[in-house]
Amino acid sequence: MIMQAANTEDAPMPSPPQRSRPVRVLLVEDHDMVAEAICLALERSPDLEIVGRSASVESALADVGRYQPDVVLMDRRLPDGDGVSVIVALKAVVPGVRVLILAGEGSASVAARVAEEGGAGLILKASGLSELEDAVHRVAAGEVVYSQEVLGEVLGRLTGRVPGIGSTLTARERETLNLLGEGLSAAAISGRLGVALNTVRNHIQRVLEKLGARSQLEAVTIARREGLLK
Repeated sequence: MIMQAANTEDAPMPSPPQRSRPVRVLLVEDHDMVAEAICLALERSPDLEIVGRSASVESALADVGRYQPDVVLMDRRLPDGDGVSVIVALKAVVPGVRVLILAGEGSASVAARVAEEGGAGLILKASGLSELEDAVHRVAAGEVVYSQEVLGEVLGRLTGRVPGIGSTLTARERETLNLLGEGLSAAAISGRLGVALNTVRNHIQRVLEKLGARSQLEAVTIARREGLLK
């Protein structure tokens, strides 16, 4: 699904400029089988060229300068970091490069972050390879592309119609989250707040659920990214 600015003057939209060479694509994906499938799918198109493959954030930052791609197709979760968090850095190395995020799962928070960081969109790995190929073409032509599953959520989040992540945390849950951010254990939080250890564990579990985190460390990481920690 494509996000595209409305034409208020009813004039025909200009067609994208014709390229004299294939679209140069840098693939950033750490799983070999997934990377091989994507490469095979994209290289079926004569106007797409996979110029390189990176398997980490660090190598992507080096390879984007080396290969000078038009599009970076970047996995969100990489061994050394979050692909969304380096969109700005990639665009600083190659001004004008388009960064399309590939994610195993989507949410309003992640999709909105992609938009806020200047990404060209987000495609779910569950999408078909033909949809991925089409998305790369459209991104290269200057469009912004989001999978249908997350498009409504990102529009709602960016326009304020969807509450931000963490908006449903209670005052006590926010206090618990702040203490987790200080590195305190559940037992230490129990002592600091003067409540039973089981009560603290319940607070922590609800914090994890509301932030969509699988661990306390991930909850703190998400909270820092979303500006929830003091």
